[in-house]
Amino acid sequence: MDAAIDVLRTDGYHGASARRIATRAGCNQGLVFYHFGSVANLLLAALDAVSADRMERYSAAVSHAASLVELTDVAAAVFEEDLDSGYAKVLVELIAGGSGDPAFGAGVAARMETWTAFAQSAVTGAVDPMMLAATAPASEVAYAIVALYLGLEMLSHLDGDRDKALALFGRARTMAALAGALGIIPTTRGDE
Repeated sequence: MDAAIDVLRTDGYHGASARRIATRAGCNQGLVFYHFGSVANLLLAALDAVSADRMERYSAAVSHAASLVELTDVAAAVFEEDLDSGYAKVLVELIAGGSGDPAFGAGVAARMETWTAFAQSAVTGAVDPMMLAATAPASEVAYAIVALYLGLEMLSHLDGDRDKALALFGRARTMAALAGALGIIPTTRGDE
């Protein structure tokens, strides 16, 4: 799986052949099929490994955030980590691969549901349920967050400019602070 992740980072989805992955892993390409059944299954397993690693990091970071302002800071920090580590590229490549292969795309999409549930949990922990009920359901807000985050990762990867995305995180931080100061949202998580 490490070799598959590395190939996705360096050669992209279209370069992720059994031969190239096996060469990078220093093994026979037959082992890819023996252990995973197909390259697609190996790539989905690699996505699972990356997601588990990132979910652990995101969960730890979010658990220490005491306010919506701090959550936006966490989001910006992990966004940069994802770009620096190459994990953003892995996801971008797998989404791109999924657009041309409906079965593979369904596997990638199913794995994204975990991230939407995570975002929903973070939102409901940071925003008054009455405020959410008056504006948009937490599930829709969470979906928008995941879509925005993925879009920012894709665009940052495409044009190599993370400053535009980070400026949006900065703007979100300012808006969260303003909303807190105006009493629109709690200033700390769990405020009544």
